[in-house]
Amino acid sequence: MRILVVCGAGASSTFVAQRVRHAAQASGLDITATAGTEQSLPIDLDAADVVLVGPQLIPKLDRITEAAAARGTRVILMPSDIFRDLDGTRTLALVTEPAPPHPRSSTDIPSTERTSS
Repeated sequence: MRILVVCGAGASSTFVAQRVRHAAQASGLDITATAGTEQSLPIDLDAADVVLVGPQLIPKLDRITEAAAARGTRVILMPSDIFRDLDGTRTLALVTEPAPPHPRSSTDIPSTERTSS
């Protein structure tokens, strides 16, 4: 798995990517993690399976998600306290644990499961 960690200028993402690499190696996982910036994202997306987006880029998350979806790349917004994950294990868990199910709207639920109010 190839992880791209993206933040505004690249400084924070460099530390997060390094910590994720160490955590993956310690867990015996075949994972690479590289750092990128918002500006390098169009090029960097081509070499990523997952993009971890820094919380400072929330205003641009829709655009990032759209660009990633066009390439089949999963996007995960990192929580605002992720930079305190000094050993990278919590950040690694964001990509290795199953994604939570998406909430279903009432139109997604088969009529046999719907209840009337």
